[in-house]
Amino acid sequence: MAVLKRIFIMLPVLVTVVTVAFFVAKWTPGGPFDAEKTVSAAVEARLNAYYGMDKPLLEQYWQYVSHVFRGNLGPSTSHAGKSVQSLLLPRIPLSLGIGFISVSLAGILGIALGLIAAYKPNSLRDASAMSFALIGICLPSFVVGPLLILVFGFKLKWFNVMGLETWKDAVLPILTLALMYSGNIARLTRGSMMEVRNSEYLRTARAKGLGPIKTFVWHGFRNALIPVVTYIGPIFAAAMSGTLVIEMIFNLPGVGRLFLDAIMTRDDGLMLGTVLFFAVLVLVFNLIVDLLLVALNPKNAL
Repeated sequence: MAVLKRIFIMLPVLVTVVTVAFFVAKWTPGGPFDAEKTVSAAVEARLNAYYGMDKPLLEQYWQYVSHVFRGNLGPSTSHAGKSVQSLLLPRIPLSLGIGFISVSLAGILGIALGLIAAYKPNSLRDASAMSFALIGICLPSFVVGPLLILVFGFKLKWFNVMGLETWKDAVLPILTLALMYSGNIARLTRGSMMEVRNSEYLRTARAKGLGPIKTFVWHGFRNALIPVVTYIGPIFAAAMSGTLVIEMIFNLPGVGRLFLDAIMTRDDGLMLGTVLFFAVLVLVFNLIVDLLLVALNPKNAL
């Protein structure tokens, strides 16, 4: 019942997101046909009528929302004869796949580094792990990406860097995203483990005869994982919705790049469709995070 309640709460949030995005798009100066200098005023008027943009704003809004809840995101003004769904849906698997794999890899790497660093704090192992994490934090993706392209694409020629022909070509963008996120995850894991390592329940576990490694990993990590899960959830949604910088660097046809194209061409329907996709991802992963937090600590009831 609690899960269903959260799902019902998502609906007004989605309506709010769609409403704000719709009116921001409509109130922004300019239109999708303003850049077409060869289009006469009469032709532009017919295009506005065809796409329903000559109607009162509230009527346009109601029509759009009613279509969305029927599963129709409307036509694209920048791609004649194509619907928003036909442009958005083919790009979703790529963004979801790269985002999911990269954040999963970042989580594994970051948590491992954090555990290694926290097991013996202020040691050479701790310093080495945190130095690696600091590199991931300090180097932005627009630096790491071109470096990987230069070394593994142009010098070693291991990967194709002119687009995505096979899933092998997704290795470099996945590594770029994973390095970007793993540093913060490592620091967060270490900080959480340092907070719980001297807690009462760990002392009790050690007093019962459990070994130090088992006590540290099994009992300590379970509780230290709560802030890590809270952090990883939103970045899952961010990465899987399409990271614009990564898609531009590696020439990937993902959702983030589609969103930029929609803004540049003033394709309001396409822009609203991508915003709706982003919002759904964020809400879904927030729900997943809440469920995981309850599993880790039943006191965190929904």
